[in-house]
Amino acid sequence: MAIGKLFIGRKVRELREGQRATQSQFAERIGISTSYLNQIENNQRPVSAAVLLALAEKCQVDIAALSSGENNRLLSALSEALSDPLFETYNPSLQELKLVTQNAPGLAHALIQVHQAYRRNSERLASFDDTIGRSALAETTPYEEVRDFFHFVDNYIHEIDTLAERLAAALNLGDGDSHGLLASYLERQYGVRVVRGAPGSEEVRRYDPKARILTLNPYAPASTRDFQIALQIAQLHAGREIDAVAAAAGFRTEEAVEICRIGLHNYFAGALILPYQTFLKAARELRHDLELLAARFGASLEQVCHRLSTLQRPGAKGIPIFFARIDRAGNITKRHSAAKLQFARFGAACPLWNAHQAFESPGRMIRQLAETPDGVRYLCLATQITKGSGGFGAPRPHYAIALGCEISYADSFVYADDLDLSNRAAFDPIGISCRICERMNCASRAVPPLKHKLTIDHTLRGALPYRIAD
Repeated sequence: MAIGKLFIGRKVRELREGQRATQSQFAERIGISTSYLNQIENNQRPVSAAVLLALAEKCQVDIAALSSGENNRLLSALSEALSDPLFETYNPSLQELKLVTQNAPGLAHALIQVHQAYRRNSERLASFDDTIGRSALAETTPYEEVRDFFHFVDNYIHEIDTLAERLAAALNLGDGDSHGLLASYLERQYGVRVVRGAPGSEEVRRYDPKARILTLNPYAPASTRDFQIALQIAQLHAGREIDAVAAAAGFRTEEAVEICRIGLHNYFAGALILPYQTFLKAARELRHDLELLAARFGASLEQVCHRLSTLQRPGAKGIPIFFARIDRAGNITKRHSAAKLQFARFGAACPLWNAHQAFESPGRMIRQLAETPDGVRYLCLATQITKGSGGFGAPRPHYAIALGCEISYADSFVYADDLDLSNRAAFDPIGISCRICERMNCASRAVPPLKHKLTIDHTLRGALPYRIAD
């Protein structure tokens, strides 16, 4: 796969200013002319390999961090927002969008938030919502605000991850037998006893801070019980650090702060049970065999897939993957992508994506070679999972979890061994969402694409009842 030119002017400028150096001083330090540095900082020229190496050697810069997936995520979100018919008279080029996301990310985030507010207003007006006119009409919901926070920090929180990793090393976690170690530490360090709940209770966990008792559902899977003990440790061991991260995020409401704290407690728990370096090494050794990883660490498939999506530590990154959890209605209830593929923020996922097939074949790992309209090819994996616990009649929601990577990384996955990766015809054409997909002749299209006019011919009927003007 060809590597595009790297324009990182804003990051280079921030690096120079962080060192309190003038352009001439910084240029001399990395061995280039002042005029060349000026062009780099203004994104008039890309950085060369020699400049990247000089930045790594002279400034101790992680080259991988300079070209992180942040721009891809922001570029995808901005492109989706600008595809709205509201902007039908404005068709920015890809280069224009890249310049905005690279040089003015704050402006891009602001435009995305304004577009979200516009969509919510439009949807509520269309449904004659009785809250029309209230100021809250155009506000981002706290849940959405927190979801975007994790999305744009690459789903990796360094201070929380390393804190959990240090504790995991101290407790000798990471060999799969976590329950006794976690419960013993919780009682020894914090005086909290772990007990079994009463039969028939639907509660997964309950903590009594006065009695110092953590009650767990006795019928929950072992991986769930271990995770809940780790979550309780997160609240007691990492509370100060978690509060600091949530406060620094700049959320607009206390509700969003509390939702974020839940997310950070869960993040710490996952990082404690699946410590970063140990888990990364195992993922590489087992070639990302999800079942074997789950067995080695005593974790669930969902916990393993979610942890793989957080392996974005500077200088020690895992494979850039996408991860999602989808319910039967097609709602994406969890999502993150460190790959070029970015999930749509509005509307359902592409019906041709193999994630939907997982519900038809429970217990199987569904594999798919797929290609998006931009020509990028992916290895996609999907399987169904069942949540809940209890006896007959207990609610058991079903989800599909999806995981994948760009095809250039497929050799790192055991699932690609017998697939013909060189055969372009083996790749299914998929999109991101029908409303922004550019494929003109897709028989599975649910709605016409935005910003394209339709041609209606009453004497002709193809796969679709209309033709899309190119």
